[in-house]
Amino acid sequence: MADSRETSVVNAFVTGWPIHHSRSPIIHGHWLKTLGIDGTYKALAVAPDEFESFIATLKDGSLGCCGGNVTIPHKELAHRLADRPDDLADELGAANTLWVEDGLVHATNTDGHGFIANLDQRHPGWDRTDRAVILGAGGASRAVIQAVRNRGIGEIHVINRTLPRARELADRFGASVHAHPLEAMAEVMTGAGLFINTSALGMDGGETPAIDFSPLANNAVVTDIVYVPLKTGFLAQAQDQGFAIVDGLGMLLHQAVPGFEKWFGTRPVVDAVLRNLVIADMDTH
Repeated sequence: MADSRETSVVNAFVTGWPIHHSRSPIIHGHWLKTLGIDGTYKALAVAPDEFESFIATLKDGSLGCCGGNVTIPHKELAHRLADRPDDLADELGAANTLWVEDGLVHATNTDGHGFIANLDQRHPGWDRTDRAVILGAGGASRAVIQAVRNRGIGEIHVINRTLPRARELADRFGASVHAHPLEAMAEVMTGAGLFINTSALGMDGGETPAIDFSPLANNAVVTDIVYVPLKTGFLAQAQDQGFAIVDGLGMLLHQAVPGFEKWFGTRPVVDAVLRNLVIADMDTH
């Protein structure tokens, strides 16, 4: 565990395969600099067949890091290899944040925290509804479903092109989660106060299908976990139809907060300076 009173350098990492696309070093590097912390945060490319030995070096101290972030494709294996995964990681079967404590590798998943904190910051009061609609049933949807359920939203409707994938999530996350085919979208959207895209539709400016958001409640919020482009096709449509929107960039920024605090002993703040720093990087890559 990092202690903010320590004077020695604290090192952390983000690992994935590939990892060159990660913006986590920008986020954590900004916080280290502005908070005046003597620490490092580096991107480490680790191939899937090398990940188990990588975790061993984290655990025995030879890696020289107190912990780090894990991204695609290592999240599931990180959960399995951790000595002490928490309840969030166990239910998801995936971990994105690791730290070493008492010689053991601990693990959690902060994606859901990032999703909720983004909504809280960008549109307070979003949770004054009892019905949410989630488009997509891939791996990215799990943390979102978990977080929305844990926030107390009573009805969560998962819509997916392949119904068995959605049913698997309903079985995993309990009675408040319901699975539907795409054809049921208008029906389950009726009166919902939150619409979330967790699919890859619209990523990198790709085509998004036309959606009529009018069945939603008048004060509904539409959000997307995709953040490149910042305003996806879904968000543009929803805004044009008069609905409040929240982009997905804040999820990336806020999910980084708990890990930074765990490693470096200080809780950082997600503000406009950090957001604009990452947007500037997005604009140049």
